[in-house]
Amino acid sequence: MFIAVREEVAAAIEDALDALDLPTDDLGIEEPPEDVDAVLASSVAFRLAGEVGAPPPKVAADIADGIDPDTFEYVGAVTTQGPYVNFLPSEAYFDATLSAAQDEDYGHLPDRDESVVVEHTSANPTGPVHVGRARNPIVGDAVANVLDFAGYDVERHYYVNDAGRQMAVFTWAYETFDEADLGSEPARDRIEYDLVRYYRKGNAFLEDGPDEEVEAAEAAIQGIMQGLEAGDEDTFERVSEVVDQVLSGMQECLARLPAEFDRFVKESQFMFDGSTDDLVDRLKELDEAVYEEDAWQLDLSEYGIDKQLVFLRSDGTSLYTTRDLAHHEWKFENYDRAVTVLGEDHKLQADQLQQALSLLGNDVDQLENVIFSWVNLPGGLGMSTRAGTGVDLDDLLDEAIDRARDEVETRMEERIRDDDLTEADVERIAHQVGIGAVRYDIVSKQPTKAITFEWDQALDFEAQSAPYVQYVHARCCGILDEVDSVPEAVDAGVLEREESRDLLRVIARFPGIIDEAADDLEPHTVATYTREFAETFNAFYRECQVLGADDEAVRDARIALVAAARHTIANALSTLGVAAPRSM
Repeated sequence: MFIAVREEVAAAIEDALDALDLPTDDLGIEEPPEDVDAVLASSVAFRLAGEVGAPPPKVAADIADGIDPDTFEYVGAVTTQGPYVNFLPSEAYFDATLSAAQDEDYGHLPDRDESVVVEHTSANPTGPVHVGRARNPIVGDAVANVLDFAGYDVERHYYVNDAGRQMAVFTWAYETFDEADLGSEPARDRIEYDLVRYYRKGNAFLEDGPDEEVEAAEAAIQGIMQGLEAGDEDTFERVSEVVDQVLSGMQECLARLPAEFDRFVKESQFMFDGSTDDLVDRLKELDEAVYEEDAWQLDLSEYGIDKQLVFLRSDGTSLYTTRDLAHHEWKFENYDRAVTVLGEDHKLQADQLQQALSLLGNDVDQLENVIFSWVNLPGGLGMSTRAGTGVDLDDLLDEAIDRARDEVETRMEERIRDDDLTEADVERIAHQVGIGAVRYDIVSKQPTKAITFEWDQALDFEAQSAPYVQYVHARCCGILDEVDSVPEAVDAGVLEREESRDLLRVIARFPGIIDEAADDLEPHTVATYTREFAETFNAFYRECQVLGADDEAVRDARIALVAAARHTIANALSTLGVAAPRSM
């Protein structure tokens, strides 16, 4: 209903401005002031006051006078407060909201017939996923979920770096050293923890080994890179033996979040199909192409990018960014939009890539980047996979589950809960709450802000955290488990208590929140919404008897309202990738 009202309001303001012969380029539609019982408001009078030569309240009043409330279906009245034109909900608005939210798919928007590829995570397959990169799969998965909810045809891609020097070093080390050479045991019984020891051993050898042997090793590594560049199948199979094993273990880790992918796209694909060679030839033809310091480069200084983009080495081998350019042209050919989630350390590379794509004649409006900053743990622990230090994502998730389990058991001992949980219940809740806490705490922050993950905040059942929001869904389920079925065709008009009306208003906004989050690629706004939702529901829960309501019509309407709340919060959490427990 919220989106329908927004469309009605936009049309009404535009008509009123046309009648006043005023510009309609910005209608100023926004959330109403906190003390106004409105669905939406317009602050357009601020913008137009100077042009009209009248104070904003006078302009707002003139606009409101030009709007006929009888033309609306979901707006009951149009009022002004100072410079704001306010649009108040009609009874039909509440009825339609309560009815629409009985659908378990509430919040899903109609199909837009537009395809979007979301590339995220894409960590080099050199070992376990570490905490420093945890924000990428969490934010990336949430971005994909929000777009999916908003009606886009979404594919989730992981771009696999299988052709760079790191993988050549890994392959050489895997083929060179034996188990006895590796020393330490794997940190965890999973394939990437086993194989990363070869990678670390190889790097240590290249740094500290005998000069003559290191020189021979470098020649072997260079041979692997050149074999891939030449499209040699045997070399590809050698590298793939390492890449595919490590990647399978990384997938198991990411599935715990969960973050799953529709497709793994290997960069070697664009070497073997000739598209990288073709792209290099086209890059050389650009006016910005220069051959300096034994490499072909693009001079992008004219476009405000000081560092030149190297796209071909003197030995004829391409670079990661070169292959990524071919990868993005492939995206443009196969999808309407391309969204890439990147760490802030890739910002320069992303700018170079976008400018190069534009120079090659691509429509770069198809490409959008979501840039995120780092997740830190208290104490400033390092995150280097190469050196074998730092905290792995598996460790963080294990710790989250353990802490959530302890919290649930403590609450049981203190009798905060009225019912007993089985061991299986405790384990289920520990996984849902623990992993949900990690995801929620990370995705709820603006991506560009660096954050420090704090356990006490993430797992606080009473504060604005994942458990706090998850509890709302559990409470809804607990109420609905007490009834045979949700009444149909109830009258929202009997929900006269302000707490009921407030909850209906928040429920009504959910599709609009999804729409805006998808437009802006900002899933953290959904998290903000869930906190507001939880506060509003808890006020309703405290003040409004549901099953114990004296009036049958009120009881039925409140049960339907709880069902609407359950669907809304379950789907909001789903977009964030957070489980909605039936009990806690």
